[in-house]
Amino acid sequence: MPGHTDNEIVIAAPLDLVWEITNDLENWPQLFSEYASVEVLEREGDRVRFRLTMHPDDDGKVWSWVSERITDRTELAVSARRVEPGPFEFMDIRWEYAEVPAGTRMRWVQDFAMKPTAPVDDDGMVNHINRNSRIQMQLIREKVEKKAAEV
Repeated sequence: MPGHTDNEIVIAAPLDLVWEITNDLENWPQLFSEYASVEVLEREGDRVRFRLTMHPDDDGKVWSWVSERITDRTELAVSARRVEPGPFEFMDIRWEYAEVPAGTRMRWVQDFAMKPTAPVDDDGMVNHINRNSRIQMQLIREKVEKKAAEV
């Protein structure tokens, strides 16, 4: 059965600033603790294809893949998918943003299935993504709120 995760956080910052910072791909290695590098391969309008490379995992393995993102500023949403799925049969991601009284709500919804040969099954990946999303969202909130305080 495919995996599904749904995580959100409220950031005490204006929506425009949250949107700008979280969609600045070239800055992702400074925004996320897990990414070592981002290489933009192709950009056409609101669509960007890029390679993400992670820092080595506990076993020293470096994971890297190509993804594609389409930003829709009018709908306050981003849809993404892995072009090179690696251990996934597929990975689809949707980021949603909304203005709320306390600032901006950022939500990440991920739907995926792991290949039978992957080092973890769907349930294991759900647990990993949920745990890691909370860590990354907290880091992003701290960095964006710090930036908002400076502006």
